[in-house]
Amino acid sequence: MSQQAILQQGIAAAALPISGQVQQKLLGYLALMQKWNKVHNLTAVRDADEMVTLHLLDSLVVLPHIDAKHLLDVGSGAGLPGIPLAICLPDLQVAVIDSNSKKVSFMRQAKAELGITNLEVLDGRVEEIAPARRFEIIISRAFSDLSLFISLTHHLLDAQGKWLAMKGVYPEVELTYLLKKTGVTASKVEVLNVPGLDAQRHLVFLPYQPVSNQTK
Repeated sequence: MSQQAILQQGIAAAALPISGQVQQKLLGYLALMQKWNKVHNLTAVRDADEMVTLHLLDSLVVLPHIDAKHLLDVGSGAGLPGIPLAICLPDLQVAVIDSNSKKVSFMRQAKAELGITNLEVLDGRVEEIAPARRFEIIISRAFSDLSLFISLTHHLLDAQGKWLAMKGVYPEVELTYLLKKTGVTASKVEVLNVPGLDAQRHLVFLPYQPVSNQTK
């Protein structure tokens, strides 16, 4: 089965409203990632078909939960999930950040080649950036444990905003430690069903809360 067919079937199975034109742009992003991966080792996933499931579909299943104008993707790596979200939601202003210069270069190349005008690529450590505005959503995919995610990005989240943490198995230990360490509690944890993936995925919702003095 072709990558296009895997993507089409996955999008249909997840009932995501993604047009054929946008799907072609997603595949263009994936092709660019494969090209760079041969030299720069952007991701550990090498199989082209697995990339569709583990990179594109795994990112796209969070689309129904994105209800903001400004989103920050922390530790974005090769641009996941930030670049697929930016491609699918042209009215969403997406910022992606990573401290790895090769990965940042790749994301900038993807922005230029694919014409992703609603994408901003930031280079550096997230705790050191000071953008002009705060974000309504800060998302991470395999960036860090929850308490570190919150502490490093708290200064960047709008007071009406929320953190979204993409996790594998239900992060019970992390949630318990987060409450003890920061006083922050999850509002809910959603199960994410990734078509073609035989593994657990969860999305943790953490609304903005002042962090307790325990972090100091």
